[in-house]
Amino acid sequence: MTELTDLVAPDAIMHGVTATSRNDLLAQMAAVIEASYAIPAASVLESAMEREHLGGTGVGEGVAVPHARLRGIDHTVGALAILTAPVDFDAPDGRDSDIVFLLVSPVDAGADHLKALARVSRVLRKPEMRTALRSAQTGGALYGLITAHSPVQAA
Repeated sequence: MTELTDLVAPDAIMHGVTATSRNDLLAQMAAVIEASYAIPAASVLESAMEREHLGGTGVGEGVAVPHARLRGIDHTVGALAILTAPVDFDAPDGRDSDIVFLLVSPVDAGADHLKALARVSRVLRKPEMRTALRSAQTGGALYGLITAHSPVQAA
């Protein structure tokens, strides 16, 4: 199962982000993806926005997992943002999101993309994890929290 350490680099963690809208946040996160993984921000933003037009990626409880699929990359990567004020990602519970994990996968990732989405969702749906992420004071503390999380074991 994919670990979050396999998905996100330490420099792809954004703490205390201020964004005026979903588009603004995704643009900021795309810039971090470009800086961290050398994937063009314009491509990330375009693909992420195309996905958002299909339906919001808010999952509820203040969490959103926007995602993009791109040609020219060979593995899935991500960025995590903790916002100072939440933005709307059309979550089913109507709550705006202040914890946002942007996932970027190869266009042909198929099941691997779905497994990565499921892994991120499993980690972020835990109330104690959300509380800890919201309480963290630095990007380093955020990275420690998400990388210390062990995989869910099959029962």
